[in-house]
Amino acid sequence: MSAPSNEIEMNDQLSHALDVSLRGCEELLPQAEWLKKLARSQETGQPLRIKLGLDPTAPDLHFGHTVVLNKMRQLQDLGHQVIFLIGDFTSMIGDPSGRNSTRPPLTREQIEENAKTYFQQASMVLDPLKTEIRYNSEWSDPLGARGMIELSAKYTVARMMERDDFHKRFHSGQSISVHEFLYPLMQGYDSVALKSDLELGGTDQKFNLLMGRHLQQEYGQEPQCILTMPLLEGLDGVDKMSKSKNNYIGITEDANTMFAKTLSISDDLMWRWYTLLSFRSLEEIAQLKREVENGLNPKVAKVALAKELTTRFHSAAAADAAEQDFINRSKGGVPDDIPEVTLSGAPMGIGAVLKAAGLVPSTSEAGRMIEGGGVRIDGAVVSDRGLKLEASTFIAQVGKRKFARVHLSQ
Repeated sequence: MSAPSNEIEMNDQLSHALDVSLRGCEELLPQAEWLKKLARSQETGQPLRIKLGLDPTAPDLHFGHTVVLNKMRQLQDLGHQVIFLIGDFTSMIGDPSGRNSTRPPLTREQIEENAKTYFQQASMVLDPLKTEIRYNSEWSDPLGARGMIELSAKYTVARMMERDDFHKRFHSGQSISVHEFLYPLMQGYDSVALKSDLELGGTDQKFNLLMGRHLQQEYGQEPQCILTMPLLEGLDGVDKMSKSKNNYIGITEDANTMFAKTLSISDDLMWRWYTLLSFRSLEEIAQLKREVENGLNPKVAKVALAKELTTRFHSAAAADAAEQDFINRSKGGVPDDIPEVTLSGAPMGIGAVLKAAGLVPSTSEAGRMIEGGGVRIDGAVVSDRGLKLEASTFIAQVGKRKFARVHLSQ
């Protein structure tokens, strides 16, 4: 951490606010300016305006998205005004950040459908009563052709080509569409429209965030500071969390799945998740890490993290139930809430029963699972593909996680 400006008289409140700002962040630029803004806010009682923009390119958010939302909540809890900006206009351009090809723009219908759930899901992290929600079409649509040309005149092509992804695409002979130059300009103009003091984003957004500073100066405003957060590694611990890589946990997934997926991460990744996703203090996390280093089973710490995250997006009761469900499954036990299926036609072949109960997609798949020892009836492994089940009630199990209570009648 760089030394604070000598012009600022540090106190406990200001030091705490700076520590909260820096927790887990990649960069805070310029830090001295941010400290001055914090000090001014403390002196005047005027909250700072903190902006986060998300383009509704998919209908659901995952834990990776919540890294910056968590930071917003921490700053919100300090008393500042947070602005959750839905990029309904910029989504139609398509963010070129980190891409080696032109992103296909979304249709207005796709954007509106995706945007419906964004604030609702973000409210699982942010305090919705203290959050200002805005759409950048409010000021981008009225800008019109004349305004767009005037805005474009405030930045040069040479500076735009300094951007890493544009630079690489140009020199590798890959196409760059003119409309892609408009994206960072429009994102930067959002900061002008909102008069933001701080903009948050992932490390891949740094160029766009700096554009906001530049344009605010062009329009005679005090420039915003920028705070970038690291990109969260997914369940594999290698690539950033992404639905396309199937290494994600969606914040609307059921409690049992959320809990079990969190427990599947590596011990090393767990500590990074603690820093970026947990609301525990850094001191608490450090103490827990010392306990693990001194012999505490890492699974204890991982269970605590899984319960905290599951509680946040569901409830404490749901987290407790998810933990018990995981224990039951690990021991080969039966979860409490399994689907009940009523069938008729006994005696019925085991393959037909499993398919009708929704445990397998086909009777041939049932046969393969039986041959692999993955089918149980009331806890007993089924080895006969030709087994006929008589009228009765029993627990059917396929693999470790699929169960059904079957009521079979004649």
